[in-house]
Amino acid sequence: MVLKPAREHATNNAQTYFVTSKTWEGRALFRAEPWARLFIKTLLAHRGPSFLLHEFVLMPDHFHLLITPLTALERAVQLIKGGFSFRAKKELGSNAEVWQRGFADHRIRDAADCDKHVHYIHLNPVKRNLCSRPHEYPYSSAYPGWKLDPVPQGLKPRASMEAACGTAEAVPFQNDPPLERILDPEAALVVRAKARTLPPEALPNDEAAKSVLSRSESAAESGQR
Repeated sequence: MVLKPAREHATNNAQTYFVTSKTWEGRALFRAEPWARLFIKTLLAHRGPSFLLHEFVLMPDHFHLLITPLTALERAVQLIKGGFSFRAKKELGSNAEVWQRGFADHRIRDAADCDKHVHYIHLNPVKRNLCSRPHEYPYSSAYPGWKLDPVPQGLKPRASMEAACGTAEAVPFQNDPPLERILDPEAALVVRAKARTLPPEALPNDEAAKSVLSRSESAAESGQR
């Protein structure tokens, strides 16, 4: 499957998007735990006022989000990237360039499209050998305990999707607790496995995602780094 960037002018149109952005020169900035934690805090700080957050993964050198903007898509991404850059300078004492300009986006067309991109987000750390199973990677919505927004009704392939994309009361990283969660990872894995049974060949591949990003990086993001 080829993920084509949908660079239409996105405003508050209740559409859901798969969004990707990379660090400056592909640096693995988020291998450092303080950086990763701060990005997650920034992301959650803008959840609600600026966008609904359905799924996410933070990799060492890029992130993927599944969001429904409540403002212009460009503005929502700017708040995440620009907000993190501001906080990194203030809280981490860093003046380094953080972000590559621009971002890639794909508008989610239907329930099957949504399911494929959720799979891609969850499997990204596994493919990069950062964990053995999706629920083991703490900077991903596959990790138990994140408070997420349900995907729009028309994008739910079945009732059980709400269990996987719905809300949970516990919020990891609130007040910087240890990464180990009270929730049972094995039980959460069973829920997710039942909700998603796509064969591997139905999932978008890394080369397709790279193609999306490379074609959209030329679209500059005003005021972002």
